[in-house]
Amino acid sequence: MKIKPILVLPSLPDKISHLQDLSRNLWYSWSPDLISLFRRLDRETWEVCNQNPVQMLAQVSQDKLLAAAEDDSFVAHLERVYGAFNHYMAQKKWFEARFPVCKDSTVAYFSCEYGLDVSLPIYSGGLGVLSGDHLKSASDLGIPIVAVGLLYRYGYFQQSLNADGWQNESYKENDWYNMPVKLEKDANDKPIQISVNIGDSPVRAQIWRVQVGRVPLYLLDTNIPENPSMHREITYQLYSGDKDVRIRQEIILGIGGVRALEALGYEPNAYHLNEGHSMFLCLERIRRLMEKEKLSFDEATEVVWSTNVFTTHTPVPAGNEVFEIKLMEKYLSPMASSLGISFKEMIKLGRITDADPAEPFSMTVGALRLSAHSNGVSKLHGKTARHMWQHVWPGFTEEDVPITSITNGVHTYSWIAPNLGELYRTYLGPRYIEQPEDPTCWDNINRIPDGELWRSHQQNKEKLVFFTRERVHRQLQEKGKSRQELKRTEEILDPYALTIGFARRFATYKRGYMLFSDLERLKKMISDEKRPVQLILAGKAHPKDNAGKEIIKSIMHIAQQEEFRNRIVFLENYDLDLAYKLVAGVDVWLNTPRRPQEASGTSGMKAALNGALNLSILDGWWEEGYTPDTGWAIGNPTDYASREEEDLVESQALYDALERDVIPTFYDHGKKDYSSNWVNMMKSSIIMGGKDFSSHRMLREYSEKFYIPAIQSYGNLVGDGYNLTHDVTEWSRRISQFWNKVSVSSMDMPNLNGSSQVGQSILVKVKVFLGDLSPDDVKIEILRGNLNAQDQMVDTEVFAGTLDESMPDGHHVYHVEMVSTRSGRMGITARVIPNNNSHLIKHHPRLIAWHE
Repeated sequence: MKIKPILVLPSLPDKISHLQDLSRNLWYSWSPDLISLFRRLDRETWEVCNQNPVQMLAQVSQDKLLAAAEDDSFVAHLERVYGAFNHYMAQKKWFEARFPVCKDSTVAYFSCEYGLDVSLPIYSGGLGVLSGDHLKSASDLGIPIVAVGLLYRYGYFQQSLNADGWQNESYKENDWYNMPVKLEKDANDKPIQISVNIGDSPVRAQIWRVQVGRVPLYLLDTNIPENPSMHREITYQLYSGDKDVRIRQEIILGIGGVRALEALGYEPNAYHLNEGHSMFLCLERIRRLMEKEKLSFDEATEVVWSTNVFTTHTPVPAGNEVFEIKLMEKYLSPMASSLGISFKEMIKLGRITDADPAEPFSMTVGALRLSAHSNGVSKLHGKTARHMWQHVWPGFTEEDVPITSITNGVHTYSWIAPNLGELYRTYLGPRYIEQPEDPTCWDNINRIPDGELWRSHQQNKEKLVFFTRERVHRQLQEKGKSRQELKRTEEILDPYALTIGFARRFATYKRGYMLFSDLERLKKMISDEKRPVQLILAGKAHPKDNAGKEIIKSIMHIAQQEEFRNRIVFLENYDLDLAYKLVAGVDVWLNTPRRPQEASGTSGMKAALNGALNLSILDGWWEEGYTPDTGWAIGNPTDYASREEEDLVESQALYDALERDVIPTFYDHGKKDYSSNWVNMMKSSIIMGGKDFSSHRMLREYSEKFYIPAIQSYGNLVGDGYNLTHDVTEWSRRISQFWNKVSVSSMDMPNLNGSSQVGQSILVKVKVFLGDLSPDDVKIEILRGNLNAQDQMVDTEVFAGTLDESMPDGHHVYHVEMVSTRSGRMGITARVIPNNNSHLIKHHPRLIAWHE
């Protein structure tokens, strides 16, 4: 039977036709006024449609649409929202005002998942939500980003727990024609498609567009009739556990993503790889430059390296994506041929060393090698990443590894509860909305009367309690529980009790079990009639992570015990909608990762913006955000003899913090409804979150540190027929050819007799041999730092040498004068590194000469 598809669109009366446009732009996800308009149209249908305005408009009855068109107040509400939307889209933004010369540039942003809204389920967790917030802030600030990802037929799994508490997974098919996505078509109204050879097989993908405010997001989809079934499945599921599927997904994301942008008419000036999944875009960019611009492999690599930004999110080596060499050879051998290099040479890009022929190809190593700008996502994670990937740059000290940090942030408008948003707008003024790039307005939080802030928070907590009761009722109903058990859900939680939230991926390093390590102490807190405590937990374990599933199961068993029933609740199927309600309604946000394995963490930032107080291990962002005024730290950063000792010490520290600080502070309110000390901490927490941990701040940093330098490098390298590219590549070739003769011949401190005093000037003389290279080709640096017990230099300072004399035999003498500013055992050494004032300098692992 042959069926011809026809897309039938809702028939909206003219007076409310703007609803159609507003439903197709994800701007609605951070516009409470627009969401209230959709709810006003038909609240029940809004919830049934999973808060998806496109599907809602398709399902709401024609009678209700006609009634809304005749409702003057509804029409006026719509016109007000539509006017605000048009103003938002048209107004001049921060980026254009700050960098007017670069306003017509484009930054391509690649991520394998995007958590934009519950109505678009193409995300699993923190990485996707961060990507979504990145795009929203880029839109608010006017940063010229175009984003690329994959359109997953089933997205991530739906979670349910069986009677024993074991996690089961199911997958729900997405109906793209009833979601805020649009198929990109050409002038003949045919879908625009790109083709990528995966091994010997051509794979086609069509392109869907999601409009995120002013930012377009393009999603590639291989589930089309032109592809055989094995390739249609490429975009079936997010984070497939099958490595064969994963590498094909990442080929489509990286190589296909570059081709999709070209097919759509984009010529990006810079590329941002959010995690290593899109690393193959580097190879495709090199290939396209060689083919279109007739550059050599080395020349094309210079351009790509100079204009790539890479963000790593994974602080443990095992968590980074790697592919076995046989799998790489199966699918990417043709790419090596098109690059004019051997397969072995291409594989070297993603390997730390050539010594082990079995070493797999690391997407992170490849991205680090081919990106001039790399960062971790918190200060601590930047330090961890430099240590973890130091072997990529042998010869460089850990502090010199070219991985910096830009701490993550969250999109404030998306994560602040609507009632708090109105309260903030009243006391912070219009800058809160109109100038999101200005953090100083957050200081005005202190103007809010304590009682007014507490009442708003209490409203959100009551909403969370009632939502939890409804959700648990539905969970039990789906499991076929008795009427008596369903009736008991009305007793779940107390809206006036201290409420702790814990919601995140149930990976073992996040230690979701920590609060349950001493059930007797927990029981005393839970059952205290005068000062009760209650817990709400949520989160998914990866389908193949049985250890994570065991943690969930054990928590469910505890929650079902009579003494904990109604006071410990696990909510199934953690998603964005549940996350919004949790961070808005809890009093305390708990986080217990094993330091330093939490790269950043952003859920605590969202909770802070809503006035919740963080109780967390000093890991990721919390090491930067914590002060005694904003929350509590669990334990102290230290080294432990074993993980068992670490768990024991820190779990006891958690209980101590709750018993001695958190619970007494919350309930110390006398005759008032709230604790003044607690509300003061809430205000400090909100200010901290708004000023320091917004994605607006994060995007400003990315723009100033990475995007603008990358855009400028692009203009310099491609200008004048790639003249600078040719020159720099030739310079690099010459440097590499003659570097083996470069050495530090001697280093002397003529005015020093083995010791110095603080404040004393030290003269350092360095003699180097450059051979066929000139002083213009290099930089001489003297490093000074404290010596640790292993005689290694730490906390180093770098001083640039000044040329004194050049000798006919290729030797050159430099000097540095430095003043002793610290006492203790110090070390001083010297090195030679390449230098070219016309170009960024690679941290080439072999091009460094130390004083030996």
